[in-house]
Amino acid sequence: MGDTLPFTIGAPEGGPGPGSVHSKPGFAGRVAGSAFALVAAAVGLLLTLAVAAALAVFTIIASVALALTGLAWRLGRRPAPADAPVVLDARKVGHAWVAYGWDEPRR
Repeated sequence: MGDTLPFTIGAPEGGPGPGSVHSKPGFAGRVAGSAFALVAAAVGLLLTLAVAAALAVFTIIASVALALTGLAWRLGRRPAPADAPVVLDARKVGHAWVAYGWDEPRR
């Protein structure tokens, strides 16, 4: 076999003929193509703005949730004041009350 292929890939040697799929678009085709490109760019811009707004709202909600979590964490770790009353848990068993939890350290 030689250096050439036995078949042709692409358009024949004179270029595409008139009316073929590969012919250059006219003025109307260029205007329509530009209009479609502008519409696609506008849709892309709107989608970008929608995603950016959703991301901003998500960030704000996450920040508020994180702040509330930190506040709850801090409030939950405060020691009980020294003058707080001691509350025992008790159950009535028959005619007597039985206290439990009195030997555990206060929380």
